[in-house]
Amino acid sequence: MTGILVVPAYGSGRGGGHLARSAALVRELRSLGRDARLFVPSGDLRELGKELAPLISDISPVWIAGNEEDLRRPWEWIILDRFRTSRKELDRWASLGPIIGIDEGGPTRDRFDFLLDILPGLPNRSPANRAVPALIPLPKTRREKPVSFNPPPSPFRILVTFGASDPAGLTLPVCRSLLTGSPDHAEAAFPVMVTAVSGSLGGDSPVSGESAVPQPVPGNVRFVEALPDLKEKLASYDLVITHFGLTAFEALHAGTPVLLLSPTAYHEKLARHAGFVSAGIRWKGVKRLGRYIYHPRQSGKSAEPGEALNRPALEALAARSAAVAEKYGLDKAASLSPGSLLAGFSPRLSPVCPVCGEGRRQDHPVLARFSERTYRRCPRCGVIYMLRLSPPPVEYAEDYFFEFYRRQYGKTYLEDFPNLKQAGKMRLRHIRQLLSAANGDKNPGSPRLLDIGCAYGPFLAAAAEGGFSPLGVDPAEDAVRYVRDRLKVPAIAGFFPGSSCRKLRDGSFDAVTLWYVLEHFEDAAAAIREIGRLLRPGGVLAFSTPSISGISGRKSLKGFLEKSPEDHFTLWNPRRLRKALGPYGFTVKKIVITGHHPERFPRIGKPLAGGRGPGYRVVGGISRLFGLGDTFEAYAVKTPAAKIGMRDGKHDN
Repeated sequence: MTGILVVPAYGSGRGGGHLARSAALVRELRSLGRDARLFVPSGDLRELGKELAPLISDISPVWIAGNEEDLRRPWEWIILDRFRTSRKELDRWASLGPIIGIDEGGPTRDRFDFLLDILPGLPNRSPANRAVPALIPLPKTRREKPVSFNPPPSPFRILVTFGASDPAGLTLPVCRSLLTGSPDHAEAAFPVMVTAVSGSLGGDSPVSGESAVPQPVPGNVRFVEALPDLKEKLASYDLVITHFGLTAFEALHAGTPVLLLSPTAYHEKLARHAGFVSAGIRWKGVKRLGRYIYHPRQSGKSAEPGEALNRPALEALAARSAAVAEKYGLDKAASLSPGSLLAGFSPRLSPVCPVCGEGRRQDHPVLARFSERTYRRCPRCGVIYMLRLSPPPVEYAEDYFFEFYRRQYGKTYLEDFPNLKQAGKMRLRHIRQLLSAANGDKNPGSPRLLDIGCAYGPFLAAAAEGGFSPLGVDPAEDAVRYVRDRLKVPAIAGFFPGSSCRKLRDGSFDAVTLWYVLEHFEDAAAAIREIGRLLRPGGVLAFSTPSISGISGRKSLKGFLEKSPEDHFTLWNPRRLRKALGPYGFTVKKIVITGHHPERFPRIGKPLAGGRGPGYRVVGGISRLFGLGDTFEAYAVKTPAAKIGMRDGKHDN
């Protein structure tokens, strides 16, 4: 895979904000040593026009991807800054790599792998993994003192800007409203200086075009096609009129009050939810602009200098702007940039379900998003699987079994050794029963058993005492040494499946076990295929894992996922286990629901937290009766002469 691809929105109806932000992101990522490219098709590159071309004038041609070859190769990950991405677009990009959407507001928002909201979104949208307005590329130049309207600034400087191309054609109507909304047009009584970033003066405004510029242009109005480095000039104005977007937030950081005018109903919803003052949508909003700036016209009276301004309304507007700036942390100096955050991401994920290999991941429903994690559910096998923005901050070393384990269970792994060994004895009885049934032999001798993720070996110790011939494998070298030296049981140091385990012969084990280990595999399919290789026909696969159909998952699936350890890549449903394991040649023979916690039941659980009394026992009985435990054990047999039906994550037909 090669590099990071940044795909911006631009062109008709899109303005230039997304293109400018994407270009800045590419520049910053490259300055941080990442191979980032800006996607602009060759044909579009020649037709950007005088409004948009300057936004990428300093982007080297080798930093631009835009041919068919670029659309065919896999990318490390892809950033879509498209505003509203269609399903067809998303499908195309998702086939090339993990997808991160920035400020995505389209119908496919809930299908993205990861979402980053820099501009605040609507509360009813699919939540973002991260919402960080502080990532807006904020201006360095800020006002030293807040704008005061008592007395009003003289002259009162207004900036009007609706992006590089003003696709809704709002610039001229706003300027005409500002020119005609005062009690008197005389400059002495109209101490307002207006700068309008007019771009092409295009859009679908009924007054679009150069001919619509008021003639003659009053001396206190200036039309400019562009203001280079606009954000650094925002502090020199007393009011910015714009739409919901980057400029509005940049102006708040600069300390300049903001009045919004919305080109669409969607912009208006965003503006209201964020807390801005908005005049309204398009032409209706234009007509209401005056009430926020000027006193009502008084017939037959001339206004004195400064009296034209509606100071109470402007002071309220400034107070609201300051409150919005404080709400989103824009009243402070910038401390983070989009590039510095995104450069640290290294998303890895499978294009299909990591267990059964079915479907495209973008078609699997997103259940929840958290800072580093997104959870999807496979409709076929019912497994919930995790996508991560970066590797989990967990190392399977000594601390994992001591401090980490103590925080979760109140004791270290070795302190819990006797309880774990005792639990292993019951599990071994189930395994022996299945081996006997599968082979028609009531005394299968000393079955060979491989325990994956053996840790410090309590199950291995129980297996050795129970007449098995055990072998352990674990990535923690300290734990493997303990198994070898203290328990005198052979063990391999390394990850499974991996080079340290590949020398094990096909069909060399009667049983393979994983006790709270299967969920840790990023590629569960590869692990199960390797287990199938190592097991002889009639051999037993036995494992335990958290259950998404337990009381905690039923009470609040989002809460259950939020509390799920950050290294649990798959979460299983015991009721759908046969569909998950069947394609690998396994027949599920026994499921034991465990992890019953009456205190976790909604409403009635809190009084039972002490774990005693008849109420606790009654609720515990209900949990067992209906299989509401938060964990389960599964025992499956490899079908004799089975042909494993999964290769490289896909079904054989």
